[in-house]
Amino acid sequence: MDYKDYYQILGVDKNASQDEIKKAFRKLARKYHPDMNKGDHAKAAEEKFKEINEANEVLSDPDKRQKYDQFGAHWQQFGRAGGQPEDFNWGPWQSQGAGSYTRTMTLEELEQLFGRIGGLGGFSDFFETLFGGFGRGAGADFGQRRVRRPQRGQDAEHTVEISLEEAHRGASRLLQWEDGRKIEAQIPPGVKTGSKIRLRGQGQRGAMGGQAGDLFLRVEVLPHPLFERNGDNLRINVPVGLFDALLGGEVEVAAIDQRVRLTIPPETENGKTFRLRGLGMPRLSDPKKKGDLFVKVDVLLPKRLSAKEKELFERLRGMRRS
Repeated sequence: MDYKDYYQILGVDKNASQDEIKKAFRKLARKYHPDMNKGDHAKAAEEKFKEINEANEVLSDPDKRQKYDQFGAHWQQFGRAGGQPEDFNWGPWQSQGAGSYTRTMTLEELEQLFGRIGGLGGFSDFFETLFGGFGRGAGADFGQRRVRRPQRGQDAEHTVEISLEEAHRGASRLLQWEDGRKIEAQIPPGVKTGSKIRLRGQGQRGAMGGQAGDLFLRVEVLPHPLFERNGDNLRINVPVGLFDALLGGEVEVAAIDQRVRLTIPPETENGKTFRLRGLGMPRLSDPKKKGDLFVKVDVLLPKRLSAKEKELFERLRGMRRS
């Protein structure tokens, strides 16, 4: 298999710019286009046309051009050392990818330049060996370059609703894609409404063996009938009887995951707030650390007083006035 000097085929210097390569290709493509060459010269023109297209396919792509330039230096060293083409080690230069497309020139654009293109499929064995089939399947797709690369799948987003208790202790959800894939998503303690959980590789499947995208779970924590959340802290109102507020006492407080006893000092005013440290929500960054629970006292006045109770309160009022 002979080495092909793509620079020589296009008639450009090895340091030629992309514009120079493009101009040279267009000039030669117009000259050797099969529609411009009929009769005895048609076959030779067609082969030349394929050859210049192959050269342009490599030199107009910076990645392929770099690979070709590196390969060429090794080929020349191999030849000067007396090596035969069939003995050259192609292994380090062969492509491993599998296909998607990147556009260089559309078929319509080529047709405007050179007329209708048809039946010009195929690249040389040299090209196929070096680039692993980048140019296969020219034909009607002749005006597009095929680049064999895996495509990463798209990321996806899904909203999950959880209770405040689940946000406190953590939760899991079983999700199912339309293609039947099932995903058990773990929701860590401390998440808030708007928190996003990234599940790597659980998004849309990739194309041509490409990596799957990621799945992002957007968390929505549902309102709670008792607790109001403020960051990692919780707030709750607790009813306290008049006599406990006046004389002191104890009330039971429901925290998010337990029940605790709160001491009410004598003469506690209505609306006073007590802070219970470490009884709030876990921090998302460090679940071992928790916010606080703020307990607001709601003093309850006695109702349906008996005659004796009214008399006692009247006497108490009189004592406070004297």
